[in-house]
Amino acid sequence: MTDAAPPPERPVCHFTPPVGWMNDPNGLVHHAGEWHLYYQHHPDSLVWGPMHWGHAVSRDLLTWEHLPIALAPDEHGTIFSGSAVVDRDGVAGYGPGAMLAFYTYHRERDQGQGLAVSLDAGRTWTKHAGNPILLPPAGDVDFRDPRVLRYQDPAGPVWWVMVVAAGRVLRFYRSDDLLVWTPTGTFADPAGDDLAVLETPELFELPIDDGAERAWVLAFGQTTGGPQGGSGARYVVGGFDGERFTPSDGDAEVRWADHGADFYAAQSWTDSPDGRRIWVAWMNNWAYAERTPATTWRGVLSIPRELGLARDTVGQLRLTQRPVDELTRAQQPLLDLREPDLETAQQQLARVRGAGLDVTLEVEFASEGEGHLELAVHHGPAGATRVGYDPVSGEVVVDRSGSGGALDPVAP
Repeated sequence: MTDAAPPPERPVCHFTPPVGWMNDPNGLVHHAGEWHLYYQHHPDSLVWGPMHWGHAVSRDLLTWEHLPIALAPDEHGTIFSGSAVVDRDGVAGYGPGAMLAFYTYHRERDQGQGLAVSLDAGRTWTKHAGNPILLPPAGDVDFRDPRVLRYQDPAGPVWWVMVVAAGRVLRFYRSDDLLVWTPTGTFADPAGDDLAVLETPELFELPIDDGAERAWVLAFGQTTGGPQGGSGARYVVGGFDGERFTPSDGDAEVRWADHGADFYAAQSWTDSPDGRRIWVAWMNNWAYAERTPATTWRGVLSIPRELGLARDTVGQLRLTQRPVDELTRAQQPLLDLREPDLETAQQQLARVRGAGLDVTLEVEFASEGEGHLELAVHHGPAGATRVGYDPVSGEVVVDRSGSGGALDPVAP
């Protein structure tokens, strides 16, 4: 819970831009004690337009300091999504510890990868004189969102990997100096939506069931065909040898990372100090993104989630996700209500106030198949958001019709 009430339209625990439009998270990296968050940003409008990289930093993944725009369009194009790394060995020639941002230059039917360098912990950036550093293969119109990572070969050598979304496939590249990139392979979902374009690739290794065994996860955004319509995030588990990704034997299924409507372009932080793999996503959907209620800003990111891998009942590997522990550590006890009488409980709950509340309920219904539980949250003169549970259907229902603001009919 927090007592510092933001404007009523701003979430308490979710990141939002100070002004203007925001979509994909970009360039997530931990460096010098700070979690860096860059993001797709149009500072002068509430709808998508000429993309910049916005920037914020945090020490706890909850409280964010907004910083000046990091990257702006130039003669090569606007600045689409990408990633950032810390070049600890200085292989790119900018010195050990330089931060390098890889992003897509976008022009009409023309995309290529650019590089920018920061020598002051991500505060200011200088674009590489040789941009763009990677152009698309012949015939690729969509060629964007470079995800760069350091790969340690089990035999000893170290090199860098780049994954780029290219229409219906993901393209893999390798480099020794972060400047010259050699193609090594591709990945395509054989059961994917033929109309969908793949975006925002992600690649990382995770322990299985918190043990010594490990596997790789390849994830990406899909523009159409999502589980609730529109866009969504997908993943597949397998092996990666530094050049090619191979789905697990007997389990090549590409699954949805989230079955809700509002989870897209998920990206994870590089160089987490405690080894956790944490990602965050744009909490929106391209089916209605430009029609969500807005005042001076539009766009929300999901709560950061810690990732893992676990085997299901038939032995297949599934991605696990849970809110980061920082959320729990930030909570302050407010009310411990152990009241069997419903009327008394309602009176005590009515006095609870807070900009953000974590409510844990244990309710016993008088008889099976009867009763209904409903909480009115964000209650005010304009209405309330209602969260209810129906024991007959086993459904939890969130009713936003009285929350205020016009909702698009396509939105959930």
